[in-house]
Amino acid sequence: MAEILRAGVASVPVGQWDAAAALGMGRWTGLRLIVLPQAIRRMIPPLCGQFISLIKDSSVVSLISIQDLTFMANDVAVSTTRVFETWLTAAGLYFAVCLVLSLGFGRLEKWARVTR
Repeated sequence: MAEILRAGVASVPVGQWDAAAALGMGRWTGLRLIVLPQAIRRMIPPLCGQFISLIKDSSVVSLISIQDLTFMANDVAVSTTRVFETWLTAAGLYFAVCLVLSLGFGRLEKWARVTR
């Protein structure tokens, strides 16, 4: 994540920093008003991909004190002996979450391209 943020800020041409200085802005003001708005538009696609990978690779739900979907599916599969149905349902839920996020991030990326 830090590398994505660093690369986004570094991708803004040095001339933008010079333009901010020419307008009499300090380093932090130029960063906030000139550089970051441009960098954020460039960082949206990789940040969205990283977020979706985080959802797929680990359980973000456990961060908010709810048991992990995979853990719950394992418990249900063991207690009901319906292993295939349980894991198919869990996979469907993960797919639905990732699909909704992908569609939402796609709209965000489209918005960032239009406002450019």
